[in-house]
Amino acid sequence: MTRHLLTTAALSAALLFPAQALAQTPPPLQALPSLNVPGYMGTWYQVAWFPNRFQRQCVADTTATYRQLEGGSVEVINRCRRADGGIDDVTGLARPADSTLKGTQLEPAKLEVSFVPAWLRWLPIWGDYWVVQLADDGRYAVVSEASREYLWVLSRTPRLLPADETEIRSRLVQQGFDLKPWQLHPHTAAPR
Repeated sequence: MTRHLLTTAALSAALLFPAQALAQTPPPLQALPSLNVPGYMGTWYQVAWFPNRFQRQCVADTTATYRQLEGGSVEVINRCRRADGGIDDVTGLARPADSTLKGTQLEPAKLEVSFVPAWLRWLPIWGDYWVVQLADDGRYAVVSEASREYLWVLSRTPRLLPADETEIRSRLVQQGFDLKPWQLHPHTAAPR
């Protein structure tokens, strides 16, 4: 009898735990179905993020400025303030990735971006840039990629409204993000 109970318990556990693990795996992340490209252009302030190795020198005042180029690609200029007070900037290129530009709409809102010199952009050194949230009036956007490892919260102003931060965080949880790495990003003055 004891042997039967142990066998039943072991089988139940083996069946139960994989099911729980699968239930906790979020569904694949989806980019927005479309993005109005001209409306997305201009300067955005990075107001929150998941810290990453390629921005480790950035302590404040991070901005991204986008300008649409011929053929559907986008010039990207990222700027930030370092701990020593100096400014870092880098210019890159974004282009549609697994998406189609239909007039002014990118469908879905998936780009890839590279900050290597133009003569090296033939190399496969491109990072995914998916717009996964966008306020109805365009005052904030949330950018990530399929693995959810990277996250940037962008705003048209240097600070989010508290209600916007609450809404963004709530939606990110619904989208399967673990928000432990979340950090607000300060803005002290506009980078020059």
